[in-house]
Amino acid sequence: MLIDKGAIVYHYLRTKFRQWPASRQGVEQWQEERVRSHVRFVRKHSAFYRELWKDYTDAQWRQFPIMDKELMMEHFDPSNTVGITKEEAFAVAYQAENSRDFAPTIGSITVGLSSGTSGNRGIFLVSPQERRAWAGTVLAKMLPHSLLQKESIAFFLRANSNLYGSVGSQRLQFHYYDLLSPVQEHIDRLNEQRPGLIVAPPSMLRILAQARQQGHLQIHPHKIISVAEVLDPLDRKAIETQFAQRVHQVYQCTEGFLACTCSHGTLHLNEDIVIIEKEYLDQKLGRFVPIITDFSRRTQPIVRYRLNDVLTERAEPCPCGSPFLAIESIEGRCDDIFYGYSVHDNRLKPIFPDFISRAIIHASEQVLEYLAIQHTPNRVEIFLRIDEAGSRSVQIEQQITHAMNDLFLKINCQPPVIEFSLYDQGVQAKYDKHGELTDLKKLRRVERRFQLGEETDPFI
Repeated sequence: MLIDKGAIVYHYLRTKFRQWPASRQGVEQWQEERVRSHVRFVRKHSAFYRELWKDYTDAQWRQFPIMDKELMMEHFDPSNTVGITKEEAFAVAYQAENSRDFAPTIGSITVGLSSGTSGNRGIFLVSPQERRAWAGTVLAKMLPHSLLQKESIAFFLRANSNLYGSVGSQRLQFHYYDLLSPVQEHIDRLNEQRPGLIVAPPSMLRILAQARQQGHLQIHPHKIISVAEVLDPLDRKAIETQFAQRVHQVYQCTEGFLACTCSHGTLHLNEDIVIIEKEYLDQKLGRFVPIITDFSRRTQPIVRYRLNDVLTERAEPCPCGSPFLAIESIEGRCDDIFYGYSVHDNRLKPIFPDFISRAIIHASEQVLEYLAIQHTPNRVEIFLRIDEAGSRSVQIEQQITHAMNDLFLKINCQPPVIEFSLYDQGVQAKYDKHGELTDLKKLRRVERRFQLGEETDPFI
């Protein structure tokens, strides 16, 4: 596929060297102008949104009905602006995933599938212009040096895409690593190619860190970027220890390139391409669900689209001086917020994933990996891998139980029954009878496996 490299360089330079207003008010005024222009385009080219917004002016865009994945998939055909049907889009995307050949498009439009972590898979459409803009923006924000210098990039993905292929050039060698390929194959390729930049989910970065610790992986990348999964503090520590450097992050999903880390390692929202409204879960603690409007994407408009993630805003300004909102952490999905019965009235109260993670990690330094699953409000199962391989430690389990009980009581909730199991390779991955990886699930350290009843007030 022919890619206009000049356009990528243009977007790279515009992102890298744009001068922003000194005040937050100036940034928001600039965003407002872009969103209103975007809304006018979407009204003209999308029958669905034209009807949905008929009772609102462009200036009232913050009052538009909120979208989500279910609504977007239900109205996929009339909502996109290029006349592609959901049936043909899914057919192309599924064929690509099954064949592992991700080159096919519909005309010039790239089609891809979301991972379906929340239970239903979504489809996304990206035009050539949007691919070039995405590539230039990502390179400007994440390359460790100038675009003129040579760089070899190893990109670990569940599914490749023409979107990612836009990055390749003579100076930038882009190597796609299929996450379903054998780990030993990855290690052999990495040792041969010796990439300077590695982009991978934390679950894969943990595997590579372990291979490096064992002496099997002999590469020295100068930048590591975590993508696609929540970067848990425990995983961050293990990866940074083995590679002797800070792990950077990219917060990107089907709905857009939402945030990335600056030179100080702080996540900043990419407010030069998106506006994120905050639906607060706990305003005092700065926790919110993002409602995004991406004014850089026209093929499949993303306007007031509610994600299912929990973000925590940073209380202190970042030393880098960026005018874009700084994020302290991405905690995970709303679906994975734990709940406990109130000691006062037996109603369910939320317990955020970050609290659960910290209780387990801080209980013992011997915890290497964990997975906390809440089966019911009264029952939590914790899978542990500790410093003594293949064993269980009653003392560590007691320390974690005590920490969890303290946490629940501090939030005035009844402590649940805590059960412990060994953490092994089968917790996050599936293998066939020959030991080959057949499926790698997104890493979720904190997971809730029961549904809330309609009578539950989720944020008391």
